[in-house]
Amino acid sequence: MSTASPEKFSSQAAPEVLAALRQIAESEGRQFQAVLDEAMRDYIERHQKERPRLQVLEAFASSLQEFDSLYGELAK
Repeated sequence: MSTASPEKFSSQAAPEVLAALRQIAESEGRQFQAVLDEAMRDYIERHQKERPRLQVLEAFASSLQEFDSLYGELAK
């Protein structure tokens, strides 16, 4: 992601979200915009990483529980 010149945009957010961001910025001695930018980058990073689907994780956990002894023997 580029950190060239910032682009202005307009949006809306819940008052408690904005208040929390402003409080974080103030307590850290940072500008509100810097905290908002960091929050958006964190959000993007979390959503760009591929994650296994919940049903896959549940099937894996069930398999581990059901075949734990077999997997242990195969690992030897």
